[in-house]
Amino acid sequence: MVSAARNSWRSISAPNVSSADYARHSKTEVERYDYGLVIIVELKGAAQSRTQDVAGEFIRAEVKCKVTDDIALERWRKLIWNIPFNGLSILAGGIDTAAIVSNENLRQLTLDLMKEVISAANKCGHPLAEDAWREHIKRSEKMGGYKPSTLQDWESGKPLEIEAIWGEPVRRAIAAGGQMPRTEMIYELLKALDHARRSQ
Repeated sequence: MVSAARNSWRSISAPNVSSADYARHSKTEVERYDYGLVIIVELKGAAQSRTQDVAGEFIRAEVKCKVTDDIALERWRKLIWNIPFNGLSILAGGIDTAAIVSNENLRQLTLDLMKEVISAANKCGHPLAEDAWREHIKRSEKMGGYKPSTLQDWESGKPLEIEAIWGEPVRRAIAAGGQMPRTEMIYELLKALDHARRSQ
């Protein structure tokens, strides 16, 4: 059962840099460690000249980057990949993206989860194309044996972002009159696994 709604999607400082594929080592050093895109957004209002300036520095360093005025839409777009791959990588026994896309059943479940996320995003007023999943599958097929960040956290014994990645999207979908049954199942299973580990 999904608990009462609470906003676990973190606040964003302005301008904010968002990406799952870059690691920040200091205020001036960022390491790119896999496929991805840097997204820059202002906390309030539309992009400003400073936002474009920051993006320009990333582009000058040959890092893929874009500026957006709709961070909520980009969060949902990111969840198309994060919800299935981060969850299944743990629940299927610590496997990487290559193992997921090459397994017929896991690949189908991944597609079903992606479509569920897209449907929920649209229900919440954040328009995503029905076939937005295609680019994520195509990118995943090129990754090889990549371990999603949540699996890396799990293996390192770090706290998991269960609420931000699975719980909050489910709550928002339900609040908008939608449903995410597959995502909710992953959410509950991960909570149970995490609780069992912390109880040892």
